[in-house]
Amino acid sequence: MRRSTFLMLSAAPLLVARPARAQSDADPATSSNRPALRVLLGAGDASPAANGTFAFQGRFYRGSFTRLDDGQIVNLVDLEAYVSSVVPAEMSPHWPPAALETQSICARTYVLQRSDPRRAYDLVPSELDQVYRGIEGESPNATAAVSATAGRVLRYNAAFAQIAYSSCCGGHTEASSDAWSSLPIPYLAGVVCTSCSDSPHFRWSMSLTLDQVAQSFAAPLAGLGVLDDLRITARDPSGRARAFELLTSAGSTVVRGSAFRRAIGARTLRSLLIMGLQRSQDGTAMTIDGGGLGHGVGLCQWGAHGMAVAGASAPAILAYYFPGTVVEDLER
Repeated sequence: MRRSTFLMLSAAPLLVARPARAQSDADPATSSNRPALRVLLGAGDASPAANGTFAFQGRFYRGSFTRLDDGQIVNLVDLEAYVSSVVPAEMSPHWPPAALETQSICARTYVLQRSDPRRAYDLVPSELDQVYRGIEGESPNATAAVSATAGRVLRYNAAFAQIAYSSCCGGHTEASSDAWSSLPIPYLAGVVCTSCSDSPHFRWSMSLTLDQVAQSFAAPLAGLGVLDDLRITARDPSGRARAFELLTSAGSTVVRGSAFRRAIGARTLRSLLIMGLQRSQDGTAMTIDGGGLGHGVGLCQWGAHGMAVAGASAPAILAYYFPGTVVEDLER
């Protein structure tokens, strides 16, 4: 799942539009009564394989495929088969069953809430949505968790819940409204998390040179001289930095926290949960002490791991991180 942007469309059922140049008239994804998902795999060559699979760019996928007018390949795949490939890509398949079942329900709900039949496809197979690698991405443990939760989704007031998750929240999940300047969502308001301390990213320290920062913000710093210092000027209730002030000899400029992390690089600056910011003795770098990995909204995956190890069930984990939601059968 994308780790920095929160984009959800209105809840819509999975409807498969008739795409251009179908592989065959007996395409199970368009003729079956079971929900089918359309995943845009990209440009390349695809060919049918055995047992209801096909090959694309060296990988095998379940279901069938269509080719859009621009030549890109779309995988038409059963929803449960898709989730079986997503879960071990988004969470370690060696984690406890309850954690994997939690991820399964999240992945399934994300699809159903995100799908839009007006588009030529529903999702892309990367962190922009959810990581999907076809058959080679499947794992027996994850498949068992998907089967154990088949058809189970997370709802709020009878609608599919808007799903967000990240690796480790560092001790407090963040409100979606704070992370993405959006309208508040009751079940994404942020909660204290006491279960993710086993994560290797729970606490971390890194060094960032002022030259790196200056290069990342060359435009807003233009005409302000050499960057001398960096300060956090605002935090949200979870403790995450909401604004940074870049100070120079001729003045300063303020940058939003999300823009700062995006410019520095989300893989470089693991999260905005920053506990310490200290300039080096020679004045050329900043030492940043922080916690967590990712945006921190919704499910903390390492928190789910910790709760599962302690004996919590998937519904209990989801109720904690998405308070007010309920786990229900899709066909109820």
